[in-house]
Amino acid sequence: MLDRLSSKPGAKHARKRVGRGPGSGKGKTCGSGVKGQGTRSGGGAPHWFEGGQMPLTQRVPKRGFTNIFRKDIEIVNVGALSAFGDGATVDVEGLSKRGLIRGSGAVVKLLGEGDAPKNLTVKLGRVSAGARTKIESAGGTVELV
Repeated sequence: MLDRLSSKPGAKHARKRVGRGPGSGKGKTCGSGVKGQGTRSGGGAPHWFEGGQMPLTQRVPKRGFTNIFRKDIEIVNVGALSAFGDGATVDVEGLSKRGLIRGSGAVVKLLGEGDAPKNLTVKLGRVSAGARTKIESAGGTVELV
C-alpha cells in the first residue's frame, strides 16, 4: 500500500535548470544579472549587510552588560513555607510540587521574610541568617544540602 502513495498534484515543483540555452529563459547569465558581487562564484552579501550603511547593531546605543559568571538562584521566603504546615520537611522537590519555585535546577535560597511554621525540617542549598534564626526559634532545624 505504501508503494502506491503519491503526492498531491502541484505539491512537487520541477528543479530550475539554469544555463541551458536562450530558449530556456535562464540561459547565459542564469538569472544572476550582469556583473557585480551577486554574479561571482560564492558571491553575494550576507543577509544582515546594509549596503555599506552603518549597520543597525552599531547605530543603536549600548547599555549595561551581561555577567557571564551569574548564578541563578531561586528565592523562597519563610512566610511562604506555611503551605507545608507544622512539622513538615521542606526540600527542593516539595517546593516545586507546591509551585513555590520553578524547578529549573537552580540553587534555592531561603530568606527570612514572614513567620515560620513550627517544627520545620529545612533541607536546602542556602539559608540566610535571618531565616535560620526564625526557623530555629519556631522549633525547627536547618540542614544545608
